[in-house]
Amino acid sequence: MDYSKTAMEKHYQWKGKIEVVTRCRIEDRDDMSTAYTPGVAAPCLAIRDDTDKSYELTRRGNLVAVVTDGSAVLGLGNIGPEAGMPVMEGKCALFKRFADVDAFPICIKSQDVDEIVRTVYLISGSFGGINLEDISAPRCFEIERRLSEICDIPVFHDDQHGTAIVVAAALINACKYTGRSHEGARIVINGAGSAGIAIAKHLMGMGFSDITMVDRFGIINENDVLENPAHREIAALTNKRHLSGVLADAMKGADVFIGVSAPGVVNGDMIRSMANDPIVFPMANPVPEIQPGEAEQAGAAIVGTGRSDYPNQINNVLAFPGIFRGVLDCRATKINEQMKVAASYALASLIPDDKIDKYNIIPGALDDRVAPVVAKAVMEAARKSGCARK
Repeated sequence: MDYSKTAMEKHYQWKGKIEVVTRCRIEDRDDMSTAYTPGVAAPCLAIRDDTDKSYELTRRGNLVAVVTDGSAVLGLGNIGPEAGMPVMEGKCALFKRFADVDAFPICIKSQDVDEIVRTVYLISGSFGGINLEDISAPRCFEIERRLSEICDIPVFHDDQHGTAIVVAAALINACKYTGRSHEGARIVINGAGSAGIAIAKHLMGMGFSDITMVDRFGIINENDVLENPAHREIAALTNKRHLSGVLADAMKGADVFIGVSAPGVVNGDMIRSMANDPIVFPMANPVPEIQPGEAEQAGAAIVGTGRSDYPNQINNVLAFPGIFRGVLDCRATKINEQMKVAASYALASLIPDDKIDKYNIIPGALDDRVAPVVAKAVMEAARKSGCARK
């Protein structure tokens, strides 16, 4: 199937993937007077006196803003907010399909951190959560941090944390299959952008302590001169072996390769240099760092990619619908590390130990069990960690 051709035809036909549907009947004067003036004054005044009632008297409690500046859309780069709109609409459609969350695309015509933060904060009272999407690093780190500090609703950069949660879930089961411990697994992450750094931090929070980060210039070492503050931070936390050199050097003897970088940067010899039965997650899209067949021929025990046409698809859609369903239902103020870890373990638990094999380490993207299980785990973690309001 030619997805590009079909997508163009369908997008012309659809003229947008989402629409507004009314939840109230408006057929006579009584209907109008109840839904609008004069009756609507009563809920307005109730919210004026208690802002929290906006969650009960409006759709806010089920509404998420999907926010982008168009600076890092898919693998297309800085294509602008208007060009990012089809992706944001698609994201909103997935929210509705998998978790019955109403989401709305907000495409901001600025790539200034202060303007983006101010804009999102000013509209945050209309939403129950903020999903940041396709914003380039390192600005995405500061935008998320600052919004999390000033907003009283969850702010979640899916390119970072959604990816990290799903990677961790896949790795939990891959380690079970290959007999590895979290503490003993030696991991190489190629790509030190928003996703790579978030994956490293999330895995460290789950007990994976031996992680080496690599970017296009080579292995990241805390002794390097690093202009990017995010790289300086992650350099201090990783590469405890004090390795230096290029990606091939990092992969020698490694148990796990995680790629969030560029196509074709890994070859069979590099896989063969890894430990026995290595775990290989080449997730560059649409072309992975190494083709799954080539990785398997070189000795990989398990391969997972970001693509739907191969087994073990590591896709954010397994995380964000359930996470936001959970935070909306318990009216959480934020999404913390405990909630992210709970999401990873919940997702991994959907593959029973006796069903794990090299082609079955994570549920499929269309598995309807995923969002409810993740939502429940996120709610429980939110309540235990004290950031749930109901």
